[in-house]
Amino acid sequence: MSKKTKETPETLTERFQALHEFIPAAERTLSREIWGYLIGGAETETTVARNRAALDALALRPRVLRDVSAVSGAATFLGHHLRLPVALAPVGSLESFHPDAGAAVARAASRFGVPFLLSSVSQPSLEAAAKAAGDGPRIFQLYVRGDGSWVDDHVARAVDSGYDAFCLTVDTAHYSRRERDIANRFVKPWRANPDRAAMAFQAALNWDDVRRFKDRHAIPLILKGIATAEDAALAAELGVEFIYVSNHGGRQLDFGLGTMAMLPEIAAALRGRARIIVDGGFSRGTDIVKAIALGADLVGLGRLYLYGLAAAGAEGIGRVLELLEDEIQVALGLLGVTRLAELHPGFVASAPAMGTPHVHSAFPLRDFGPGK
Repeated sequence: MSKKTKETPETLTERFQALHEFIPAAERTLSREIWGYLIGGAETETTVARNRAALDALALRPRVLRDVSAVSGAATFLGHHLRLPVALAPVGSLESFHPDAGAAVARAASRFGVPFLLSSVSQPSLEAAAKAAGDGPRIFQLYVRGDGSWVDDHVARAVDSGYDAFCLTVDTAHYSRRERDIANRFVKPWRANPDRAAMAFQAALNWDDVRRFKDRHAIPLILKGIATAEDAALAAELGVEFIYVSNHGGRQLDFGLGTMAMLPEIAAALRGRARIIVDGGFSRGTDIVKAIALGADLVGLGRLYLYGLAAAGAEGIGRVLELLEDEIQVALGLLGVTRLAELHPGFVASAPAMGTPHVHSAFPLRDFGPGK
């Protein structure tokens, strides 16, 4: 559990002047077991590494002699103006990283001006998180543990609480083997005594359930865990509004592709029929720019915002987003564009990756800080 207390903006600004400085700060606040849960993945953690490898193997192609005196990284989402094209991705057991859990995430997202996705296996309730978010954009993400009526009840609660969209995670039909957790003899609460009858509903989830959802509910639907052009096309045919390209941060199927390797084929298959969210190893402003250039509308942040949450609560998340905004604006200006809409695949090229990809390869200076 995080031991950090609230800090003033001035203290945070002085303490954290680069994103990598959050990593050792977060590690110091968390137990060995929770830290392993945060940074780890399935089995060999190859998919975790491939998420970074796919990003690291993309170079940027800048244009020059353009007026970039005014640059904006703003975007829109379901009628909301967003300060950045990012969302705080759903994470289970947020209470493990900070006692304010999802309420802190909701407050941070709303204050900064980006959406958050509340996981159904995090505290507090969807109603309490919505209250903490105020007028900010919010999405509820559900792991299916019941029949259609059970899902309908959660949809009704989300609609009544002002959620802008509803997300079904579709890549967890079976729970993965996360060997860092196994080696640490660490078991999350819902895994200690699993309700196998309830969990069977997730394993049975299929395209007929998606069809049923679209027939019954008006709230926009997000399918999280799409990893192929074929499944993206099927979702679009059923009227799914948002395709969430994800491999669960490398925490489900091992030896999967990195999400940025999947993104171009999925964007091509959709042909604008649905908007695209992508996550998986995104750690820098240049990562965000690459994703938008290759067809994403929104980028999900997971581990990156959790470092801020663990280190300094809601204020830490806000500081992470401030630094990310600075990186994005610098990247856009140096690419020769003033807004996200000017980005296109021509700004990106394949290139050899430099170094060995791993969960923190975006931060080669992560062990370097004041006094070191």
